Amino acid sequence: MAGNRDYINRRIHSLLGVLPIGIFLIQHLTVNFFATRGPEAFNAAAHFMESLPYRYVLELFIIFLPILFHGIYGVYIAFTAKHNVSNYGYFRNWMFMLQRYTGVITLIFIAWHVWETRIAIGLGWVDLNYQLMENILTNPFFFWFYVVGVVSTTFHFANGLWSFFVSWGITMTPRSQRIMTYASIIVFLAVSYVGVRTLFTFAYGV
Repeated sequence: MAGNRDYINRRIHSLLGVLPIGIFLIQHLTVNFFATRGPEAFNAAAHFMESLPYRYVLELFIIFLPILFHGIYGVYIAFTAKHNVSNYGYFRNWMFMLQRYTGVITLIFIAWHVWETRIAIGLGWVDLNYQLMENILTNPFFFWFYVVGVVSTTFHFANGLWSFFVSWGITMTPRSQRIMTYASIIVFLAVSYVGVRTLFTFAYGV
């Protein structure tokens, strides 16, 4: 019974990492990328998302609850997993270990990011606009904190795609898994560029 429950939880954990969390990540980074077109473009995109109907329902069931389950169960996996890279230094073993480490970093990063943006906005402490992120990221410490957080998040998502395709029986052969490895690397580089490029825009206006 416990084994079946763990199997189901892992499948749900894997699914939520792609749907809806992965889709939200792409959408969130895309909205932020409007900053590269100037403050007005970012403000317009951000305010459009803020004015969506049923926003609180969407945030609760599409973002916060899935992230909460994925994050908490991911921490459980991270601290109960057995890493064997010292004995078996294969590529996938390293990816398995990095997936767990970046998951913990990502959870810390998301918690802080939500606190100083979404919660601060909801409490009326700050306004949702270009200046909010500019004020945060012009601080060198927080700039590099965000760089590490964004790269950890994009790696965790991209490498998680590989695990998702395997665990759901989509890529079963060594060749298909190798192709998915290359695809996940491309996804990681592309999404990381979008995220880090946006950070440089907020921090340095470039």
